[in-house]
Amino acid sequence: MAEAFLFDLAIEIMTKLGSHAIQEIGLYWGFKDELHKLNRMVSTIKVVLLHAEELSSENRQVKEWLSMLKDAFYDADDLLDELSLKALQKQVMTGTRMAKEVRLFFSSSNPFAYGLKMAHKIKAIRERLDEIAENRKFFLEERHEERRIAANKGRDQTHSFPPEVVVGREHDKEAIIELLLKSNDEENVSIIPIIGIGGLGKTTLAQLVYNDEKVKGQFELKAWACVSDNFDVKLIVEKILESVSCQKPNSSEMDALKSLLHEKIIGKKYLIVLDDIWNEDSEKWNRLKDLLVGGARGSKIIITTRLRKVAELARPIAMYELQGLPKSESWSLFEKIAFKRGQVVSQSHEDIGREIVAKCLGVPLAIRTIGSLLYFKDSESEWLSFESKELSKVDQCESDILPTLKLSYNYLPSHLKQCFAYCALFPKDYKIDVDVLIHLWMAQGYVKSSDPSQCLIDVGLEYFGDLLWSGLGELQGLNNLRGELNIVNLRYVKNGTSEFKAANLKEKQHLQSLALKWNEDGDDIEGANDVENDEMGLEALRPHQNLKDLSLYSYRGVKFPGGFLPSQI
Repeated sequence: MAEAFLFDLAIEIMTKLGSHAIQEIGLYWGFKDELHKLNRMVSTIKVVLLHAEELSSENRQVKEWLSMLKDAFYDADDLLDELSLKALQKQVMTGTRMAKEVRLFFSSSNPFAYGLKMAHKIKAIRERLDEIAENRKFFLEERHEERRIAANKGRDQTHSFPPEVVVGREHDKEAIIELLLKSNDEENVSIIPIIGIGGLGKTTLAQLVYNDEKVKGQFELKAWACVSDNFDVKLIVEKILESVSCQKPNSSEMDALKSLLHEKIIGKKYLIVLDDIWNEDSEKWNRLKDLLVGGARGSKIIITTRLRKVAELARPIAMYELQGLPKSESWSLFEKIAFKRGQVVSQSHEDIGREIVAKCLGVPLAIRTIGSLLYFKDSESEWLSFESKELSKVDQCESDILPTLKLSYNYLPSHLKQCFAYCALFPKDYKIDVDVLIHLWMAQGYVKSSDPSQCLIDVGLEYFGDLLWSGLGELQGLNNLRGELNIVNLRYVKNGTSEFKAANLKEKQHLQSLALKWNEDGDDIEGANDVENDEMGLEALRPHQNLKDLSLYSYRGVKFPGGFLPSQI
């Protein structure tokens, strides 16, 4: 992912180099010519970055070249930030009575010495970029404009996000509803797992069942909780109560939550959906199940999971194994996504499409992802090229959807890649408010428009719509963070140091700001030494020395690990 944002970063560097403040400081300290040479070098490299981005997923040489370029660009960007700060300091000091005393404090009090030092740094970066450019052992085309997903193709409505198209799941829905409505159960609460690989639509199917009118009339109470890989019984109970009451519980104490849950479900026939279960710990599952036994006979729990072992652990009355879509339904879904409204499709064009759909193995998410990419390719030759080149690189694995999603990511322009990568800062299954997200993108400088009259919020909405259209809702595992990172609810648990180290902050050399907040509930391991454990946790979370800002909240330690503090502090 390191190469993903270099085109936009190059533009940002060139913008800073051309700013009045940088030009003025260069003139003042005598290195304006070096700034001009650096600008020309960045401009020369920029025009081949778009092609390099496309090649990087398949060419190791290109990927390594972009990685070296990334480090040089980041160093150039940091140097320009330093120059901008010096320009601001110079502006503030000018005309004040303490100007002379303040100037003596700064190394820049000797313009000649400081100018020589900065000129050397700028020249070193320029020569480094020149060497990187010369070491390129492959051909790259020059491209002067960014490829935009919806540039000239247009959509039926402005800000219209792609609707969830559900095809071929009516039979599955009715089969699960039949299981739900069976009343000859031996236990008050029965469990029905929906199992299948990622991308089949387990959650979508559960939603169809959950919202069906027949189901609504059969259950007095319904609740939905997204569990994911953190099977925390207390958190699950909170989510169930929030779903029932449409508001968060007033208390977070487990005893109070148990009592409130008992009041809600006692004597009532309920339906609860526990989505995306990964837990293989029978003790945790039994603890949760014991809290849900107070309902009336006929109560049901639907769980969705990829793992048969997880489903068997729940001791279900029946398991529903979701399969891929049949050929006819797969093609029907693909048609709705890949072709424009009213588009006339030739037989040969359709034949190519059917060959592509066959490689999706009936997985709806793969069909939607690839269909959304082909929506912007009109000609048969483009479809053939996609099938023979891009699609041929995707491993045909029946249990993994990520290679297909990665293909969709590769097709994003760099301005959308950085917006999407920013979302990796949020925890898994976190509900992101779109307006808040767009403002966060704007604060990072990701949202830009060449039209000064255009509202940036509208541009951000277009970005968001493009990401949804690209089918990237489930792509995970992004790394290479740059900018600001906040980690909350830190707590020390037995063997927790290894989990802290797994965050691998020491390798995130471009992370500039880090905020760590420890949990204040006091429910760490019994008998734990709070001071010592927080210090051990902080040691394990040691960030890279390039970090500029560090904030600690509710930290109970009394010292920092040796050599921990950022070099700038």
